[in-house]
Amino acid sequence: MSGEVVVSGAPGAGKSTVAQLLATGAERPTVHLATDQFFDAIRTGFIPPYLPESEAQNDVVVDAYVAAAATYARGGYDVILDGVVGPWYLPPFRAAAARDSLTISYVVLRPTLDATITRAQARGPEALRDEEAITGLHKAFADLGSLERHALDTTNQPPATTAAAVRRAVAAGTHRLH
Repeated sequence: MSGEVVVSGAPGAGKSTVAQLLATGAERPTVHLATDQFFDAIRTGFIPPYLPESEAQNDVVVDAYVAAAATYARGGYDVILDGVVGPWYLPPFRAAAARDSLTISYVVLRPTLDATITRAQARGPEALRDEEAITGLHKAFADLGSLERHALDTTNQPPATTAAAVRRAVAAGTHRLH
């Protein structure tokens, strides 16, 4: 792999597990950035990022993790970033990639809604497990428009199989944004 790879999808899609596998099994120096860490850093005034009133907070957090990813990439590291990064948050990634001559790939893990809810509710108590919120976020990735080819149905795949599929897609350049 090379450059930045954004592994996205709804909560419970398997992003963090797959990103860990991609980063840990990499052939080059690689950083795994979990966007949850950037949200968790807000100790006072945090607004759950799926609520409409969180838009200003989310814009700041996106700017922070885009900057961090670009800094690592400029320093020679490949970056695997996992998070709920919808197409509406891709412009800052594209701008950073153009500015810094970076390669960026975008992969959306999209298991069925039932599989996503089951996986999300099996996670620890600190994770988002609310069915209504997960359903709303899953719907946000249901139609990616011109980016539809970036989606992978991971319903019946173990994480290692999904990680291998992501590696192949990135190597082939089929999920490249810049």
